[in-house]
Amino acid sequence: MIDRRTLGFFILSSLFFGGTFVAAKAGLEYFPPLLFVALRFDIAALVMLGYVAVTASREELRPKTRGDVVGILATGVLVIGLANALIFVGQQYATSAVGAIVFSLNPILTPVFAAVLLSDERLSPRGAVGLVLGLLGVALVVSPDPASLLGGDAIGRAILFAGAVSAALGAVLIRRVGSSATLSSTVRVAWGLPIAAALSHGFALSAGESMTAITWSSNALIALAYVSLVAGVLAYIAYFGLLESTGAIQANLIFYVVPVVATLGGWALLGEAIAPLAVVGFLLIFTGFAVLGSESIDVRSWLPETVVETPVADERTSVAEEPRGFRSD
Repeated sequence: MIDRRTLGFFILSSLFFGGTFVAAKAGLEYFPPLLFVALRFDIAALVMLGYVAVTASREELRPKTRGDVVGILATGVLVIGLANALIFVGQQYATSAVGAIVFSLNPILTPVFAAVLLSDERLSPRGAVGLVLGLLGVALVVSPDPASLLGGDAIGRAILFAGAVSAALGAVLIRRVGSSATLSSTVRVAWGLPIAAALSHGFALSAGESMTAITWSSNALIALAYVSLVAGVLAYIAYFGLLESTGAIQANLIFYVVPVVATLGGWALLGEAIAPLAVVGFLLIFTGFAVLGSESIDVRSWLPETVVETPVADERTSVAEEPRGFRSD
């Protein structure tokens, strides 16, 4: 069931992550890609560590189980570190919208890993229809030229795809150890960000990137601030909160909305063109959501309790029924 808290996490994650592709594209004019990612996580790590130091007790900060350790590593290495390093490198060869559409394959990849690693998350035929409709929609939003798929930007698309694979695998691993983990999602992000920063600095050093290659300007600072604070802190707090509220498959549906945000942001801020088929794509995306989630959204949960009266028979029925978008073993 989707309540107000989950819906809020969904909307914020979609907006913040969608803006990441726009800010990354803008910032790459001033920063080498891997060093851009590394500086982003340096700042985000300092902010998050300061935040949890003030708001959480020492006991709440300490990893206690194997699940905590696996969750931290999956967060820092796969979901944040490797995924973002690949995104920023691949973004050099693609527009904000194209970067988002390739990365939006995440919801298609997640069920593959979930089928192997999770016993309680499976994609039903109804869910598959919704996912396919959404994927067609994001494809129309970007309107890629088939003739260019093997052209000069093919390497960039492949790198972006690898980033989507990393993020999907990490999300499923976090969900797998969820029952044995004791850390909150915010604390796990605070642990994961320094790991992501160290990993990104290692990649930048290996690639020969240097601070002398940075062109400092007001636009560079704005781009760095966004990817560090909004996309590097707030977005991950919202995303991992969503991941805890719902399953890995459903949480990663935000990557259907991300291309819409990235496309509109790229058009408004960077002058990137929107193809005529984009409007059709938006409608397909919303149709996909309707097919996938129509049986999973309890509108009554948004209303005052005095307005909602549920017969006892209906309550028993709702427990027995499963959402049609997803099914359990």
